[in-house]
Amino acid sequence: MILDLLPESPPSLDNFVAGGNAETVAALTGWLAGERRDTSFCLWGESGCGRSHLLQASTFALVDAALDPALASAPAAEQLAVDNVDALNEVGQIALFNHFNRLKMSGGMLLTAAPQPPVHLALREDLRTRLGSGLIYRLLPLSDAEKAAAIAAQAKERALKLTPEVIAYLMRHAPRDMRTLSMLVVALDQYTLEQKRPVTLPLLRELLNMENA
Repeated sequence: MILDLLPESPPSLDNFVAGGNAETVAALTGWLAGERRDTSFCLWGESGCGRSHLLQASTFALVDAALDPALASAPAAEQLAVDNVDALNEVGQIALFNHFNRLKMSGGMLLTAAPQPPVHLALREDLRTRLGSGLIYRLLPLSDAEKAAAIAAQAKERALKLTPEVIAYLMRHAPRDMRTLSMLVVALDQYTLEQKRPVTLPLLRELLNMENA
């Protein structure tokens, strides 16, 4: 796959497409900068809204509870991020409860993410209470119009001419998450240079067929 050959673009606050989440991103940025003293910050929202991107962008020590439900790999860091807290097992919930208390005592920071706000998570009551005592913000998924606008803006930065028809085709036939769409813009830019051809629907089909081969 051509995407496998592209250099990784590490998730950052700068390359996060905020869409309708400008207030949430601003609050997170301020909290990361120490403008608020709250121990925890919880991001919640449906799959694909960018929760994992922002946790990685925080540069905190990161543990994904979907892969490590017991938090066995969670370090005693002063800045800890835990993705998919809803996947924690009983051992992991006790571990996160202890991490929260440790960080509160030391002035550390805990960033978490889940598909629902803490009050609705199937977690221990004492852990739900702890997570619910901090900052809680919802992440909204990007609309199709916002994704299309983001693609157009990224293409413009590369001096890549994408017609509305090309963008619409890309939106219909490519994975819908912004990370993949952004990488496809980079791949399309490189492919046009290699082929010495402008971006057309046939050329885009060629690229997507390479992806699916």
